[in-house]
Amino acid sequence: MSRRLILIVVLVLAVGGGGLAWYLLSRPKLPDGFAAGNGRLEATQVYVAAKYPGRIKEVLLNEGDNVEAGQVVARMDVEPLEAQLREAQAEIVAAQDSRNVALAQTDVKKADYTFAQKQYQRSRGLVTKGAVSEQEAEVDQARMLATKAELVGSQASATQTLSKIAAAQATAERLKAEIADAVLVSPIKARVETRLAEPGEVLASGGRVYSLTDLSDVYMYVFLPERVTGKVPVGSEARIVLDAAPEYPIIAYVSFVSPMAQFTPKTVETQEERHDLTFRVKLQIDKERLKAFGPLVKTGIPGVGYVRFDPAASWPKDLQTKPVPANLWQATGAGGPK
Repeated sequence: MSRRLILIVVLVLAVGGGGLAWYLLSRPKLPDGFAAGNGRLEATQVYVAAKYPGRIKEVLLNEGDNVEAGQVVARMDVEPLEAQLREAQAEIVAAQDSRNVALAQTDVKKADYTFAQKQYQRSRGLVTKGAVSEQEAEVDQARMLATKAELVGSQASATQTLSKIAAAQATAERLKAEIADAVLVSPIKARVETRLAEPGEVLASGGRVYSLTDLSDVYMYVFLPERVTGKVPVGSEARIVLDAAPEYPIIAYVSFVSPMAQFTPKTVETQEERHDLTFRVKLQIDKERLKAFGPLVKTGIPGVGYVRFDPAASWPKDLQTKPVPANLWQATGAGGPK
């Protein structure tokens, strides 16, 4: 590279840097009643995980795919559970058969007891007439008591079969619930941020399959100095200006003000300002507004958050909102050319 070309490159960089510095320094200062801080667009992260340990059979989505609440996103292998369910159902049938047998035996014992009871009553009536001896009446009484005991035992056995049926049914219901839980669904409308597992992998209880980005809960954290934070009530109107679209301020509101002071993170403010204590303030974007722009949401984009702590102050012209075009930037998601 020639010396002349190097000088030209240096001159261009100097002019460009000077122009950028002039632009930044010449930007209008915020009027009274406003405060600003740097931040990044963030969204709540939700994990889809296996409730029970097992092997993954299907993983249906890729990173970047959008999902609806209740949509099936993965399936676990349920063959062992289905085999256990068939076993439990067979135990239910066997227990019901045992109950039918016990009920039939109870009917027989009841008939025997009824007959023995009547026989004893007849014997006692004939003893007074001398037709039957006292000893024969006592034999009939013993037979009646024996058949009564057999009836009580048969009734207890029939009752026990109910417990066996209930236990087998409970086992079957538990296995059905586990099989249903083996179908993993998205709890919210979201976007797949990371695919954390693949088919064939064995997961422990609570093993994660996806991390999802909640497209209805998008916000930015900014750090404001202590002299300002005390004037910012929750619900204050705010604006978020993204570096990717500085001409389209986004309406937001203050949903949280930290009750604890801290030093400003190094990535947010200058070295001098880090000596001051600041408070973390959350700027929340309205959920209804997000419905129309969900596919355009990209977390991690840097920007500036503006807070109005004086309700009587008017928003500067460059922070007044305007309609956002649908093709502001390409929608985020998976897939290739059609």
